[in-house]
Amino acid sequence: MATSFVTVHEYPLPTRHEGAPLGNGYLGLYAWGTGRELSLTVGCGALWDHRGGMKWSPAQNYRDIRRCLEAKDEAGLKAIFKTVLLPNGNPQVPTIIPVARLVLTLREGATLLRNELDRSQGLVRCVYGMPDGNEGVLELRVDMEQKCLFAFRCADVEDFRLLSGYESSIIDGGNWLGALGGNGYPPPRCTVRENFWGFVQEMPADPAYGLAVRKDGELWTAQYWQGLPADELEKRQLVLDCVSWTALSEENLVWWKDYWQKTPKLSTGNDVLDELYLDGMFKFGAMTTPGGVAAGLQGPWIEDCGYPPWSSDYHFNINLEMCYWPAFRAGLFENLRIVLDMVWSWREQLRENARFYIGIPDGYMLPHSVDDRCTCMGDFWTGAVDHACTAWVAQMMFDYYDYSGDRNFLESVAYPFMKGAMNVYLAQMETRPDGTLCLPLTTSPEYRDAQMDAWGANASFQLAACHRLNRNLLVAAEILGETPDPRWKDVEKRLPVVSLYGDREHAEIGLWDGLALEESHRHHSHLAGLCPFDVIDPEDPAWAPIVARSFERWVNLGMGQWSGWCLSWAAMLMNRLNHPEAAEMILEIWKRVFNNKGGASTHDAQFQGFSTCYGRPNIMQMDGAMGCLAAVQDCFLHSRQGVLHLFAGISRRRAADAGFEGLFAPGGFRVNGKRTMTETRVELQATRDHELRLICHCGGQLAEFRLNGKSLENAASNEIRLEMRAGDCLLAVWR
Repeated sequence: MATSFVTVHEYPLPTRHEGAPLGNGYLGLYAWGTGRELSLTVGCGALWDHRGGMKWSPAQNYRDIRRCLEAKDEAGLKAIFKTVLLPNGNPQVPTIIPVARLVLTLREGATLLRNELDRSQGLVRCVYGMPDGNEGVLELRVDMEQKCLFAFRCADVEDFRLLSGYESSIIDGGNWLGALGGNGYPPPRCTVRENFWGFVQEMPADPAYGLAVRKDGELWTAQYWQGLPADELEKRQLVLDCVSWTALSEENLVWWKDYWQKTPKLSTGNDVLDELYLDGMFKFGAMTTPGGVAAGLQGPWIEDCGYPPWSSDYHFNINLEMCYWPAFRAGLFENLRIVLDMVWSWREQLRENARFYIGIPDGYMLPHSVDDRCTCMGDFWTGAVDHACTAWVAQMMFDYYDYSGDRNFLESVAYPFMKGAMNVYLAQMETRPDGTLCLPLTTSPEYRDAQMDAWGANASFQLAACHRLNRNLLVAAEILGETPDPRWKDVEKRLPVVSLYGDREHAEIGLWDGLALEESHRHHSHLAGLCPFDVIDPEDPAWAPIVARSFERWVNLGMGQWSGWCLSWAAMLMNRLNHPEAAEMILEIWKRVFNNKGGASTHDAQFQGFSTCYGRPNIMQMDGAMGCLAAVQDCFLHSRQGVLHLFAGISRRRAADAGFEGLFAPGGFRVNGKRTMTETRVELQATRDHELRLICHCGGQLAEFRLNGKSLENAASNEIRLEMRAGDCLLAVWR
């Protein structure tokens, strides 16, 4: 890979999300600033104000919601989802809150020049110029094991201030929901002594938290605490030990060396895509570090100036899934388990949700937007009834097994969760006069927002999610030796895979029954049967013309209302339709339009003229960066209908430079590949017994085909199909 592990951004970097990021899956740090004032923002992915939100109740039931929608009773629907507002401007929903900002004023005459982020070892170097022409540097590290510790060293700090989130949100005026001081928080208890600064912040309804910093010569040690009584926290701050910079540096070096050694290597031949991959893998490691907490919309990088957009919560209608997509093909299963275990820990609440909603005792139902306790975020009714959120997490659980081979997880967690999710779908199904099954009340994510017409029967998104869940259940039952529920096979036969719009000769995939895509929309949800749910084969003669017409409408309506994260999904759709140049172009557009000056992934476009999703350039979300990382992986390897497709998204004009090492694939395979102008070589190893089905998009003929060093007959078709045993090694060469 030609891309450097060191990335450089020049000052001024006037906002925190333009800063150089470090993280350990719990704390997130930014280094940013202008002139001679350098700021270090400290965020924590676990610091929740749990007030507000909506606990599911018997009022939110399928029967009454459907009655209101069919009667166009908007007042009745609002009454069903009415939330209790908190007094005095307090937050109406749970939210992560800011921790602190450290403000360092460098000596007179110093000027910040550039940030250097060394991704090979997790080191930020803030370089500044001095009046004599020399350069100085502040070096910053975060402890990857002791999650609450970070440190920096600098010889030229003239003044230092520690601002709690209470203070920094007042200074900047806050954003979205406002500052802590206006939302029921008392002023922090601050301590300042010689070479020591600390604060303890009591919370209105949650345990206190705090941060302390001590200075020892050029070395500054900082530690964060959460969940202790305020008095106990103050005592601990006063005995904060000085960190060993040498020990911390060595620990960082070892941790990141191990991470990069086990991370697959990719080279697309396109510097932009290669940088997306390298930067994405660094940030993925920093935000999903084992031992941390599940990453929400912003991971641990929470701004210090007020509450984060959308509370930095867990959005399950694509955003969280997108944040964790890279884990599968990177084989970073420990990182993935954090979020799967979190959802499984909510199972009693999910069961109660299903009981209230649909009246069954053995279901699981997950709303689209929740906090870390599974509290529903307010009264967005279309998200609350979006059951594909549950099905999508069920798919993640099955895919975790499919990639890792963790049979115990399949048996004890994934299979029970999948059954519970399916039971909710089954309870909603009705039989139509023609004998087909129907889901009468469905939504497509954020289409028509939460209007009274934001629903219909058989939303394609829900049908595709249900079929993926159903197919995975049938496979899981066979693996585990379980007797499948007979209703699952009935669903496979009688429930439409998607909703088709138009007559037979002109049919295309609709949003739901009777509705074709009307506008450019950031959720490509009607096409989810292609990706991510993979229940439609676009090359099947029965589906090919339908997919082609759907694709034409989607392209014709364009990108005018797209947000940052949805470009990566679009690139993955292009890969599955064998349009590699389009996939490459979309990823290049994302880098140009939805990255800020410091390289952070933004929700809105950074300038006017591309998308109407513009005007809030400082909303950072990790879903876009992680989605693009997964889309680059996808260019090299993805699965369609049980067949591995290699190099499907690699532009033909870059064939001489494309290669990868160590990608994981469904079925437990590890794959290496290299494509040149004259030859494509694939090496594959099985980690467990599994049938291999593989298609290589290379344009050549299979010239060499070996299993464990022994030549085999060349495949008669473009598809390789072979039973493999654990430990088997396959070599295939096309020329």
